Amino acid sequence: MPRRAASPRPRTLNPRVKVWLETEGRYAFGFGLAEMLQAVDRAGSIKQAAANLGKSYRHVWARIKEAEGALGVALVDARVGGAGISRSSLTPAARKLTADFLSVRRRIIEMVRQEFAKHFS
Repeated sequence: MPRRAASPRPRTLNPRVKVWLETEGRYAFGFGLAEMLQAVDRAGSIKQAAANLGKSYRHVWARIKEAEGALGVALVDARVGGAGISRSSLTPAARKLTADFLSVRRRIIEMVRQEFAKHFS
């Protein structure tokens, strides 16, 4: 009978969780979109936010518009052109949705870590 090779050292396991929101079975909001909205908020511009994230303007704009369609609410107040630095801003609904989503996501991740630690110590 052939000898079995010594098994390699067990590797560390880490839990991973993806959290997103759906409406009527359709993706509406998730972590990537929250990051995009935060970038728009910081930059005051969708174009600059996209550049800061290493994404195209078209991609960021399309994701925002898709989410607005799914949610039925405006997320970004965008003003085309103009000399001011801050041409795009988040709506109050976007600020609340982003903050609430990130808070719930953090709590879910912490709960998963705690449960994981109980079973995989």
